[in-house]
Amino acid sequence: MTAEADARAQDGAVFTHDGPGTDEDEWQRWPGLRDLPVLELDGCTHLLVVVAHPDDETLGAGGLVARAAGAGAAVDVVVASDGEASHPRSPTATPQRLAAVRAAELERAVAVLAPGARVHRLQLGDGRLGERGEQLRSAVAALVRPGSWVVSTWTGDGHPDHAAAAAAAGAAASGAGARWLQFPVWAWHWARPGDRRLPWGAAVRLPLDAEVVRRKRSALAEHVSQTAPLSPHPGDEALLAPGVLRHFTRPFEVFFEPGGERDGARDGARDDARDDARDDARDDGRDGERDGQSLGGGFFDAFYAEHGEDPWGFEERWYERRKRALTLASLPRERFRSALEVGCSGGVLTAELAARCEELLALDVAAAAVRRARRRLAGAGPRVRVEVAAAPRQWPPGVFDLVVLSEVAYYCGPRDLAELAARAAGSLAHDGVLVACHWRHLVRGYPTTGDEVHRVLRAEPGLQVLAAHEEEDFLLDVLVLAPAVSVARAGGLTP
Repeated sequence: MTAEADARAQDGAVFTHDGPGTDEDEWQRWPGLRDLPVLELDGCTHLLVVVAHPDDETLGAGGLVARAAGAGAAVDVVVASDGEASHPRSPTATPQRLAAVRAAELERAVAVLAPGARVHRLQLGDGRLGERGEQLRSAVAALVRPGSWVVSTWTGDGHPDHAAAAAAAGAAASGAGARWLQFPVWAWHWARPGDRRLPWGAAVRLPLDAEVVRRKRSALAEHVSQTAPLSPHPGDEALLAPGVLRHFTRPFEVFFEPGGERDGARDGARDDARDDARDDARDDGRDGERDGQSLGGGFFDAFYAEHGEDPWGFEERWYERRKRALTLASLPRERFRSALEVGCSGGVLTAELAARCEELLALDVAAAAVRRARRRLAGAGPRVRVEVAAAPRQWPPGVFDLVVLSEVAYYCGPRDLAELAARAAGSLAHDGVLVACHWRHLVRGYPTTGDEVHRVLRAEPGLQVLAAHEEEDFLLDVLVLAPAVSVARAGGLTP
């Protein structure tokens, strides 16, 4: 790893190595990591690891190196620079001295992970790899062989040297028809669970047993120049604080495989029917995972046509009935004047909301769902309307004191999700309530995740969290216009 004044992640997210990052506990609570399909090492006879700096290899792929070597694969580790710019303001260590120290640390760390592995130090200049792309590509290409797996830092990690190493690895792998895997390093620091900027649809997980985790920890401990201060003086601080290191001592590693989302990898989806319908829709040009667009009416029309009127089991599954009861119980008032439900599906939740609302408008993009909901609510009269609309682009006029987003917002691409949050907040009356509830597990092909949806909603200006419920399977947030007033205080039970 190398220190920079700042680096720029995808979509302009600026971060620093010593700035506040995402706590590992937050990542551990996200079930999406556990949902990732398992990476099997069958067929890996040669592992070629390509990184920018000493310690990148151990942080992101130390477990893979150890497991591949243990299975008999040959291992080559290419390190493009000596990491001599890791402490640019050090008063005690010159770049030359840091290069020598880090080179020795690298050799010891790799020996812990894979005795007999070959280390190739290219010495192309820390922070200058983008200028030496051709040299880097040539060096990597010369080491690829039949059966090679090429593993590198991730192109989107937010560090230019990491991107350069990834570009060289990708070019070499493509030229030889080799498998290419990428691992994030900085992304664990600047991203959040479900972050749409990471290609979760192409992610796989490599489990590590206790012995491999122990060896990886031992290898990390060899990189003393990064994990401990060089001296007590300013400029010699440790770059890998304990909180950062926690991201890399998990009992698994995560890799992104370019094109992997097209290989039909399992993803722990809520219902296999969703995956089947998603695959059917790919050929119709509606692949939200690849192009970042929202899933449109065509996708849902096909989905309902193939899987029936209640494909998610809203009526029959205890999981759905319980979640619906929790959603309704979370509403901070007994009655609402005017409510909007976006994504009503067949109207199961709609019917229960109607009992607590003077007026209710329910929307869905699928005509089949709207027909089903209208039949269910036929006895409610004109105070309940169900309409076909593609929210957020087709947003109804008016002001609502209740807006409900239940299992719908993860169908939105990034731009539509931002617009959905803004329109929902902007439609609230002064005492309005926004209730959101979403599945947390990864679903292949969905443009975003439940965790990312709730992060965006919570960040919408003017909204505050009144109540939040978190389980492994779903998130439930009750958001109100600031300032938030508790149910007891609103009822005069507390001062």
